[in-house]
Amino acid sequence: MFDTLLLAAAAFCAGVLNTVAGGGTFLTFPALVYTGVPVVAANATSAVAVFPGYLGGAAGFRAELAAYDRGRLLRILAATAAGGLVGSLLLLVSSNEAFSVVVPFLLIAATLAFAFGDRIQAWAQRRRLGRPEGWVGTVLVSVYGGYFNGGLGIVLLALFSLWGMRDLNVMNGLKNGLSFILSAISVATFALAGIVAWPQAILMMVAATVGGYAGAPLARMLPRKVVRGVVIAVGVAMSAVFLARLFV
Repeated sequence: MFDTLLLAAAAFCAGVLNTVAGGGTFLTFPALVYTGVPVVAANATSAVAVFPGYLGGAAGFRAELAAYDRGRLLRILAATAAGGLVGSLLLLVSSNEAFSVVVPFLLIAATLAFAFGDRIQAWAQRRRLGRPEGWVGTVLVSVYGGYFNGGLGIVLLALFSLWGMRDLNVMNGLKNGLSFILSAISVATFALAGIVAWPQAILMMVAATVGGYAGAPLARMLPRKVVRGVVIAVGVAMSAVFLARLFV
């Protein structure tokens, strides 16, 4: 019963965080590991748990996505699907021992990306590098997202800035759309491989969806600095915990 409540609470809070600022993976993944799910399966199950929220986010920006150049969008979607598949397959061939070594550094990278996301994006905007159809960066980011979902939204926004994009609504719509496609590939790959803990995944999907809905009014109430501070604190704490596990 405690494990069930913990997973539901973690997923609910993750849904709230993803709606308000992002960073839900910092809660869902550690909660699954704490309740005894092996780290590779926990990572796959966490990806499934937050998957529905991306579709809702993409639907909310459907007008911006519809107005985006169709040819460019199809090329970007193809690169995202390819990178997501490669990242998902890399996870399948990772042992729990190897992934346990990599996880703390992935969490640290995701925390840093979240903490300095605004500065990274501003740096990218000043340089106006790349082109919207540039597929190399998209594939690399998608490989990371397929392997480990943490901080993906921040990295995608920075990538779009490097392309020279400026319209935040279009960027957020594209971010949610690509995240949905990438997650769909990952979820299908993990499901076919049989590494998803489905009882936990279904419970967390429901809780995360409710949390995402509840997060909308909360996003209007809480100062952005407070929410970001909470997410960064959780990210630092989880990074420290998983780093300490390597030496225990």
